[in-house]
Amino acid sequence: MVVSDRTARQARPDITANKKRNILLITTDQMRFDALACNGGKVARTPTIDGLASTGLNYVRAHNQNVVCMPARATIITGQHVASHGVWMNGVALPEDKPTIAHHLQDHGYQTALLGKAHFEPWLGSADDFYENRMASLNQTGPHRGFHHMELANHFFEGHSHYDLWMNEHPHEKALFYPMITRQGQNTIGTGDTNACQVWPMDIPLSLYHTQWVADRTVKWLENQQSSKDPWFCWMSFPDPHHPWDVPQSELPRVSWRSLELPERYCDDKAAGQVLGQKPKHWLGYYKGSIWTNLESPREFIPANMTPDQVREINAMTHIENELIDEACAGVLAYLKANGSYDNTDIFFTSDHGELQGDFGLMFKGPYHVDALMHVPLIWRPANTSGIQPDEIRDPVGHLDLAATFCEIAGIDIPDYVEGEPLPDSQATATEQNRTQVFTQWDSQHGGIDLHLRSVYHRDGWLYTQYDPGSLYQGTEGELYNMNADPQQYHNLWDDPGQEEIKHHFKTVIETTLPELTEPLLPRKAPV
Repeated sequence: MVVSDRTARQARPDITANKKRNILLITTDQMRFDALACNGGKVARTPTIDGLASTGLNYVRAHNQNVVCMPARATIITGQHVASHGVWMNGVALPEDKPTIAHHLQDHGYQTALLGKAHFEPWLGSADDFYENRMASLNQTGPHRGFHHMELANHFFEGHSHYDLWMNEHPHEKALFYPMITRQGQNTIGTGDTNACQVWPMDIPLSLYHTQWVADRTVKWLENQQSSKDPWFCWMSFPDPHHPWDVPQSELPRVSWRSLELPERYCDDKAAGQVLGQKPKHWLGYYKGSIWTNLESPREFIPANMTPDQVREINAMTHIENELIDEACAGVLAYLKANGSYDNTDIFFTSDHGELQGDFGLMFKGPYHVDALMHVPLIWRPANTSGIQPDEIRDPVGHLDLAATFCEIAGIDIPDYVEGEPLPDSQATATEQNRTQVFTQWDSQHGGIDLHLRSVYHRDGWLYTQYDPGSLYQGTEGELYNMNADPQQYHNLWDDPGQEEIKHHFKTVIETTLPELTEPLLPRKAPV
């Protein structure tokens, strides 16, 4: 939500009486809203994160502003829509001279750190081009992008993260991880019970898994802040539950894939034809393997060939990874409580985007603006010193609003470049702010296919997505769902003659509110 009234962008006095409050931002990669028990999840046990929700603010209609990593993360760190920060698709780096909210906090006395996955630069990019990809080999930890300290980890051993080099001390276990994608067809392999794509249990101890490494490095950095009187902003960024689903074998008993039900939105071949046939053609094209629109799923992966048991096994691995994240968070929060920092620390939990996870018979992610990918968990457990009471916020908010909220906590003005506004601290505040809508957009170019989607979700339950002109679409196509009547997003009302007025309304809202991409676009220097 864009705010132009400068007076509305100053910190609320009742929130900022203590300007030394710390900020812990916890993110995951590719976690759905409904992964957590507090958001209706029925499988993974997530008591730590659920506890943050029950003692804080749970935003039950939070959306990202893009459904893949790099644009979504750029929005979190800048507080800007995609067109404003310029990271229009994966593989496009956030310019190094771009101001971030970490810079702003640093300028106002905060110690800043990022531990885990950054992905502001392409992780398949050359180390010569991108500092993120060479800092570990240089034995450096920053400063970079406003962070005094960075220690990086990723899903694969690409040769340049701090975790990657740390694992060189454990060569036997390192060799057991999912292989880096080097050959056509290799990225669909799996060694689980069902041979599901990228399911890869490993005989390694949990202590060497990247989830635990990220938590351990976070605690280590926090220990180093004990002697400082400065407040801190720490981003703990887990690479999971992103594929590959390569959990330690010791954790497999947590969730039996054989006991899982198929997802509520799962479609078999017949249902997929009926449901996806109502949507623009790249949906059914992806299902059948005839239209490949992005690198967010393996080129050789054909969802129509995926068996129900493979869906179950992939989902079991995802639930296990989510449980491991929850337990890693518990360790970090226990440290904060033990050293007396917990009461004065604001804790945020969110994910950059979701996962299709069997919905509509599909897996992975891409240009599909549905709840599985856009609707993300967002929890704010305010510091006990803030006086903010627990609540559930039902009106729409976005990642766009995090940067402004951090400023409010710090008691500093919000920079002019930030396009969001502070998150409401109660449902009553959300109503006062007139939180009516949130935007998500997609742009991509892969081979000869380019796609451009603009979506707005309205608090009345409407989800509108227009397809701008590209190689597949003329600009007259789109999707429209009444999610109160059709929460599954099965029935596309775009061609319903009775919906022309509401379509015109939302088209006008997007054209007058959402910033537009401008030429020249930032260059894409790597696949992802």
